[in-house]
Amino acid sequence: MRNSQVLAFYWAARAGSFTAAAHELGMSQPSVSELVKRLEVDVGLELFVRAGRHLVLTAAGQTLWPWAERIRDDLDNAQRAMDELRGVTGGTASFGLLRNASFYFLSELAMRFHRERPGVQIRLVGQNSVEVAAAVRSGELEAGLVVLPVRTDGLDVYPIVRDEVLWGSSEPARVSTPFDIVDVAQRPLILYDAHYGWEDPTRSQLRDLAQRHGLNLAPSIEVENVDSALALVAQGIGETIVSGAVARHETFPPEIHTVGFEEPLFDTIALIQREGGAMSPVTKELAMMATRMLIDSGLEPA
Repeated sequence: MRNSQVLAFYWAARAGSFTAAAHELGMSQPSVSELVKRLEVDVGLELFVRAGRHLVLTAAGQTLWPWAERIRDDLDNAQRAMDELRGVTGGTASFGLLRNASFYFLSELAMRFHRERPGVQIRLVGQNSVEVAAAVRSGELEAGLVVLPVRTDGLDVYPIVRDEVLWGSSEPARVSTPFDIVDVAQRPLILYDAHYGWEDPTRSQLRDLAQRHGLNLAPSIEVENVDSALALVAQGIGETIVSGAVARHETFPPEIHTVGFEEPLFDTIALIQREGGAMSPVTKELAMMATRMLIDSGLEPA
């Protein structure tokens, strides 16, 4: 039973719906629903009767409610005590985010942090991981989240979670078994992050895998955004690679089918900061919140 699960239960019970609880927590509705579902699995009991759009507590839920309220109060009090010690009441938090942060429930980061620290200015820069690493190395950003591998010289790197890289195709037969990289030439290859090319961490992993099999990859189409690549794949124009988080997202085109590689590839998401440097209290707090959100998303620990 995790605190994040209990808090999701608390707000869902208090507000009467997952949507209202998501608003209070600064999260997406599916994220709150999944946290409550995991809590129910952990305790082995149903906590809500899903009565249309309104949630009604079961007997087990009514028993858990006062304990959840107490946990919420204790966490709030502990947070206030730590804030007083750190002085996290103002200043500017400067933080870099990987380009596809929204697929990892990090799009709510700014809203959630602002609710808890309304006096802090937030500067979130969403870029390719290559650029985030360069900005942290130069001191332009205090810290950030990146997908590995990136250049790590001048950086302290703390891997957090990893997400499998999948092959996506509009032809189900092409993904009926784990994808063999030697089959990549059978269909046009569509890749995104065109600006960074093979420097992009995920693309570089694909290139390295191909080279180990004596293949040189040449994409037929390169675009900048993953959404553009997926739109082309959905029309049957070619095939692409996506992270598991993208494939699981509610906006992922139903026409696209995915499978892992025979030699599995993983995007490892890591927190980085300048080597030997120290984050300001507000940026450190923001980094801790982003890390907790990634861990609570259910991804495999790195």
